[in-house]
Amino acid sequence: MKPHVLQLNPILIPAINDELASRYIVHKFFELTDKDAWLREEGAAVQAVITGGHTGISQEMLAQLPHVKVVAINGVGTDAVDLTYCRSRGVAVTATLGALTEDVADLAIGLLIAACRNLCAGDRFVRGGQWEIFAQPSAIPLARRFSGMRLGIVGMGRVGRAVAVRAAAFGCPISYTDLHAMADVPYRFEADLISLAQQSDALVLCAAADKAEGLVNAAVLEALGPNGFLVNVARGRLVNEADLTQALVTGQIAGAGLDVFVDEPHVPIALRQSDAVTLQAHRASATWETRTAMGQMVLDSIAQALAGARPAMSLTT
Repeated sequence: MKPHVLQLNPILIPAINDELASRYIVHKFFELTDKDAWLREEGAAVQAVITGGHTGISQEMLAQLPHVKVVAINGVGTDAVDLTYCRSRGVAVTATLGALTEDVADLAIGLLIAACRNLCAGDRFVRGGQWEIFAQPSAIPLARRFSGMRLGIVGMGRVGRAVAVRAAAFGCPISYTDLHAMADVPYRFEADLISLAQQSDALVLCAAADKAEGLVNAAVLEALGPNGFLVNVARGRLVNEADLTQALVTGQIAGAGLDVFVDEPHVPIALRQSDAVTLQAHRASATWETRTAMGQMVLDSIAQALAGARPAMSLTT
């Protein structure tokens, strides 16, 4: 009899889905009509759960899965899972740490270049036939050079380091803030976020701070200044969106590139309407390469847990 696996979020890689189906009886929770009834009737059979970082799994649901051995997060966020509770039950919670690094860093640089050079506004200008109507060079405002910008990185973990390597190739001086200075990086450490903003042309948020909220507020944005840019590929709630919206509307900062938001998929209308903002739908890891690697890590975590071993990516056991 194949083990039962409860899948809370879709996986978009067909080969990973095929492999799951060949190894396990997979219950796609997101397709069930009466979810509560299913949990009552079938929850005791579940040995593994697949979820996403944003979805996680509630303690209430876990309580209805008495034989679950592993919660495999297809992502890096763990704030939607009660790690303490899982630890108390001996449930392994795994995440796809490391698999997303390169693509998230790529998108961070892409968002910053797009924001500095007004790439999306320029695209709309050409697609809308405006170039033919307003052919003079002054029809589109001059943009900002990215090469050589002073970059402040918030969070010098895997993604922060990968962003720094990419930015350094563009001749950007790098500074960063984190909980403490890192002895193994060559970049300048700044303990205070406001001071970092004052000394930066752009702030890039890379912090995996699951519990942090509103780190970038009006004071930080004021310190960044009218020529400064903000990029967020970390957590939406790291930014006070009301303060950011106000700063963009009033020209307090020059622009932003955002992949994450406080209340996804709801994005403030002022951000959607601003040509100073480049927006993405939380897709920093959305490449075939990264999603395949993430899926394989999920497969490995489940196989290791069900074989009675500690999963290599376990955060709780």
